[in-house]
Amino acid sequence: MSKPGIKHAGPMQIYGDVRSGNCYKIKLLCSLLGIDHDWIAVDIMQGETRSDSFLALNPNGQIPICVTAAGEVLTQSNAILYFLGNDSSYWPDDPLAQTRVLEWQFFEQYSHEPGIAVARFIKVYQGMPAERQQEYQERLKTGYRALDVMEQRLHQQNFLATDACTLADISLYAYTHVAAEGGFELSHYPAIRAWIARIQALEHYIGMQD
Repeated sequence: MSKPGIKHAGPMQIYGDVRSGNCYKIKLLCSLLGIDHDWIAVDIMQGETRSDSFLALNPNGQIPICVTAAGEVLTQSNAILYFLGNDSSYWPDDPLAQTRVLEWQFFEQYSHEPGIAVARFIKVYQGMPAERQQEYQERLKTGYRALDVMEQRLHQQNFLATDACTLADISLYAYTHVAAEGGFELSHYPAIRAWIARIQALEHYIGMQD
């Protein structure tokens, strides 16, 4: 599915935590496109993103990181998705469709992740500490608002940005498909659940823990 290019020549290194949706995006796209890479596990709960060696790669102290075969260091999950997928069918040719992909990716970072990903982090990673209970409830409200927007869109078409799966769907699938771990009930979102099934049916799909 991916067009040949020097950026795919030889293995690259992906630094990530398999439990992180932002890291899983990259792992999933690499599997869908057959991109050779070495996965380097990073445990954020053990403070590994604050080590001197990690901060030398990304002074912002965040995962994922992609180190290309040419030694270029790339950060920010959706930027890495673009680098890996802009010459594939997951990035449309039409400028308007490209803009639709970007709209949904900005939505993912600013409206979706702050609710769904953070609620999941509080519940799964931190074990629901008492001092974050009120914040957790607010994160649920934010997350449900984002799910409502997605449900409305997915009632209109099978995928978010266009009528085919794009990088926008990869971006939003990552945390949406594990939203229940953060306390979100998806039974009231039939269009989202059907969309999840469509993505899981893609050839070369790989699960978060696979």
